[in-house]
Amino acid sequence: MLRNGLEPWHLLIVAIVVIVLFGSKKLPDTARALGRSMRILKSEAQAMKDESATATDPAATDAAATAAMATAAATAPAEPSAVAPSQ
Repeated sequence: MLRNGLEPWHLLIVAIVVIVLFGSKKLPDTARALGRSMRILKSEAQAMKDESATATDPAATDAAATAAMATAAATAPAEPSAVAPSQ
């Protein structure tokens, strides 16, 4: 019964169910958000790894903290500019 595991037609059925449940318009947005989250997670994990490796050297710790802040600033969404209403 399950001796071959997942076969191609199993994956096709799963793909059809996902498209029906979420709709074709939401899937690209969901994939984009997932990719963005994965990039943030990867950069934060790298920053933590660098931070733990340089914890003994205070000058290197300051550089790692600066790099982590720059990474966070680069991945943060841009704030809309304030525009004064015209009268």
